[in-house]
Amino acid sequence: MKAFDDHGLKAEDDEPDTPQKEQEPEQDDGQGDGGDEQTRQIVETGGVTTRKGKHVIHCLTIIGQVEGHFILPAQNKTTKYEHVIPQLVAVEQDPEIEGLVIILNTVGGDVEAGLAIAELLSGMRKPTVSLVLGGGHSIGVPLACSARKSFIVPSATMTIHPVRMNGLVLGIPQTLSYFDKMQERIVKFVTTNSKISPERFRQLMMNKDELVMDVGTVLDGQAAVDEGLIDSLGGVADVIDALYQMIEEDTKA
Repeated sequence: MKAFDDHGLKAEDDEPDTPQKEQEPEQDDGQGDGGDEQTRQIVETGGVTTRKGKHVIHCLTIIGQVEGHFILPAQNKTTKYEHVIPQLVAVEQDPEIEGLVIILNTVGGDVEAGLAIAELLSGMRKPTVSLVLGGGHSIGVPLACSARKSFIVPSATMTIHPVRMNGLVLGIPQTLSYFDKMQERIVKFVTTNSKISPERFRQLMMNKDELVMDVGTVLDGQAAVDEGLIDSLGGVADVIDALYQMIEEDTKA
């Protein structure tokens, strides 16, 4: 190429012209750009599919507050059911994904949205394992119980309490009947998907001697296992081992 100075005079030739080789488009090997692809997936969906282990598994996080039909303030950390539900359907349909890990650290949230996610999880054919970190409170209890096998770390806690409602509530018998029916939906789901009895779960839910500003019970990791809400104490390594075992058992079957 020929360079020109500021006065329009021809300067000495710099490097000779060489034909430029066209860059071939990068081929997608199905794993994206490694860490970049996983980071994008986590930011956009709150989940990630890992393909470099013994088996291909998807990890879904349920954090903060489970958002219902109304958008929560921007400063709240939320799990949106309209993001989670399509992910679960995609995981169930994807032939490459062999199992699902659900990580929970939630204060609870909308009852119907939480139950919708929990019902989807409990109805999946693929192996599912849940792990409670930090907290699995309120509607987080049925979400934790919805997996085929559940774990909790020793320092985590789970709060069991009656159904609440924010905003204007009419003090009439029909309102109390609605609360009772919604509460029974939670009791039935939890007791069907765990080892705790309905009578014991209601007793923990209506405990008046433990919480200062509320009715209910707070269980730590060991207590949640002793009560039959959660299957085992453990961490992420135990979760992966249990999921791999389920995947291999299902493959043999």
